[in-house]
Amino acid sequence: MTLAIFDLDNTLLAGDSDHAWGEFLVEEGIVDAEEYQKANDRFYQEYLNGELDILHYLGFALQPLANHNMDQLVAWRETFMDKKVRPMMQRKAGELLDHHRNQGHTLMIITATNRFVTELIAEELGIEHLIATEPELVNGRYTGEVAGVPSFQEGKVARLNDWLEAHGRDLGGAWFYSDSHNDVPLLKAVENPVAVDPDPTLEALAREHGWQIMSLRD
Repeated sequence: MTLAIFDLDNTLLAGDSDHAWGEFLVEEGIVDAEEYQKANDRFYQEYLNGELDILHYLGFALQPLANHNMDQLVAWRETFMDKKVRPMMQRKAGELLDHHRNQGHTLMIITATNRFVTELIAEELGIEHLIATEPELVNGRYTGEVAGVPSFQEGKVARLNDWLEAHGRDLGGAWFYSDSHNDVPLLKAVENPVAVDPDPTLEALAREHGWQIMSLRD
């Protein structure tokens, strides 16, 4: 069973769900607008530059989850899906997913964005398997800490290898689609790496290595 693996933000989505969640928190008055917006934008730029300290960022990004109970968070997430995520969904992404489904491939999203933000997105896209950064959950409440290895850069490879071992699978014939140079470790690990609307660094690497380059933007 061939794996078709997809990055989420700026790949399947025409935007970044993690950054959009921060924007949503600001717009809804859930966090201090000026302070949070500046930090959210700064971390996002560090990510684009390939300079992000993932644990430092997650200490910031997961704190709002720890500050509120699950019922409130889930209600906010439904509004977030309507206001921010669904407008980022792309027709061509859906067609690409169907292309792999029709070949009998197993679909997976692997994303650095945390599971709370991404699990409904994966569900809406009809993708059963999701590897995401795991926020620690204790007695039904988020702690603000990370559980295990964040699925970021080399961490995506480590988390995927754990999944493969647990499911008795391998990467034979696997595909991986991503927009970001942060995903080069996983792109190099699969037989079929595809750069999707790539950032300039990834585009240069894709051309150097002869990887397929494509766009899902309408």
